[in-house]
Amino acid sequence: MEWWGIKMKKKRFVTGFAVLAFSALVLGACGADDNGSSNSSSESSTAQSSTAKSTTESSAKVVAGGDLQDGTYKLEEKNYSNGYRAVFEMVVKDGKITESKYDNVNENGESKTKDAEYNKNMEAKSGTNPEKYIPELNDQFLKAQSASGVEVVTGATHSSESFQNYAQQLIQAAQAGNTDTIEIDNGADLKDGTYKLEEKNYSNGYRVQFEMTVAGGKVTESNFDYIDKDGKSKQDDTEYNENMKAKSGTEPKTYIPTLNDEFVKAMGEEDGSPADVEVVTGATHSSHSFIMYAQQLVNAAEKGDTQTIEVDNIVTEK
Repeated sequence: MEWWGIKMKKKRFVTGFAVLAFSALVLGACGADDNGSSNSSSESSTAQSSTAKSTTESSAKVVAGGDLQDGTYKLEEKNYSNGYRAVFEMVVKDGKITESKYDNVNENGESKTKDAEYNKNMEAKSGTNPEKYIPELNDQFLKAQSASGVEVVTGATHSSESFQNYAQQLIQAAQAGNTDTIEIDNGADLKDGTYKLEEKNYSNGYRVQFEMTVAGGKVTESNFDYIDKDGKSKQDDTEYNENMKAKSGTEPKTYIPTLNDEFVKAMGEEDGSPADVEVVTGATHSSHSFIMYAQQLVNAAEKGDTQTIEVDNIVTEK
């Protein structure tokens, strides 16, 4: 994707611990897939800055998944992309996210939100800019208390998806109580191997299994699916597929293969990224969740870590 003559660089995500825990990814219900943003516009910036404080709390009863531990959690990109790198700090108090500080700084520590020329040019091209969409993303994060609850901002799709992923990395750290700064070796080459990710908890009777194969430094296979306790795929659940098709215009047996195919295709492009996977109409939340999980497998491939990633996903009472 091009914006203002700059090719979007791929952003990949690295965690400082083996067991990953995603938060509030409620993927099972078809109703969750026909709500939320399905914007497809995008731009090149993937890291910005903002500070905000939480004014609301999530009231949904959690029935599975790890709690957030109090503390200050930090994440930093190692490498500059188009002159900037991301730094992100999240504060948790009494088990809730109370502060979010997300910034994109240059070598002098100056924020992209203060780059007047960049903001002006992006506003003209995309209808928004870091100065506008950063506060919106941070406010959404604090209100939702989850990365998956952050909606994509029109005109800043890639930045929104990158924000979701970095926010999720900090949530993972908070669930583990790991206050070590997460260093993101963005842009590292993928190591050949088979990389696996599995959700720990069932939501609406299903959990995610995801396997990615890298050969010759490229993603050659993607096998993402939802399975029940008997190991059966949601794609084979006739009643579920019929009900979701009637409600949302798509169903697992259609959108799951589409997401897998689009991921392999996107990663085959120069500077390809999971963020380049298009959201499937009618399966918005599942699409964004797919992208976040794909980022985690890309993380593992950047490190050459073939240990299965266990996701202690939070499930709320319906």
